[in-house]
Amino acid sequence: MGLSYFLICLAAFLASGLTLFSGFGLGTLLLPVMALFFPIDLAIALTAVVHALNNLFKFWLLGRHADKAVVLRFGLPAVLSALAGAWVLMYLSDLPPLVSYQLWGKELHVMPVKLVVAVLMVGFAGFELAPPGGRFTFPARYLPLGGVLSGFFGGLSGHQGALRSPFLLRAGLSKESFIATGIVISLMVDIPRIIMYGVSLQGLHLAGNRTLLATVVLAAFAGAWLGNRLVAKVTLRLVQVLVAVMLLGIAAALGSGLI
Repeated sequence: MGLSYFLICLAAFLASGLTLFSGFGLGTLLLPVMALFFPIDLAIALTAVVHALNNLFKFWLLGRHADKAVVLRFGLPAVLSALAGAWVLMYLSDLPPLVSYQLWGKELHVMPVKLVVAVLMVGFAGFELAPPGGRFTFPARYLPLGGVLSGFFGGLSGHQGALRSPFLLRAGLSKESFIATGIVISLMVDIPRIIMYGVSLQGLHLAGNRTLLATVVLAAFAGAWLGNRLVAKVTLRLVQVLVAVMLLGIAAALGSGLI
């Protein structure tokens, strides 16, 4: 278990520091690492807790720059749709395997929840691989729609940032306001989905991983603190590509039942 703790904490530290200014999110990098060691629904829930607490810390660092009007227009629809996405995740978690097969003498099962999350990982890996100039953006009038989409997929798989940025980029925000507004909205999505996960995942011992959560949260705090002090502007295209490759690899393993 020591190696798993180290890898998860390292992922949290690096992702938290880089995500203050880069185009991908803490959950995008941390979830596939969590999925290597935990069932996918528990991995999503654990990642959500770390994500929310890290957002609270980032809010303390930068929250004063958030644009209240954008937060309300985007965040309120996101809260409601996050509950819907979390409910879909819990529903899929209870479904029986779609396919079972033998590989290397081991019986593998393709579970609906893993297949859905795998498909989403492939889709969001595409977001990471898309050239920055080729990404879609949307006028500010579509902010509520962006909230619905970002919140739903945030509740379902934790991938909310990739759908949030295209809607906020044309909202007339400064760099500081863009970062802070995204943090506040992300936190608004995290809280309701964690509540639903906590109620629905009691049988998976969500609270039984307190030591891991505390360690990973501290690693994420350290990364955010260091990133806020040392990084003025980071695009990190190479890191985005590496994250996308990781997502594709984990997605293939999830969708095939290997993990």
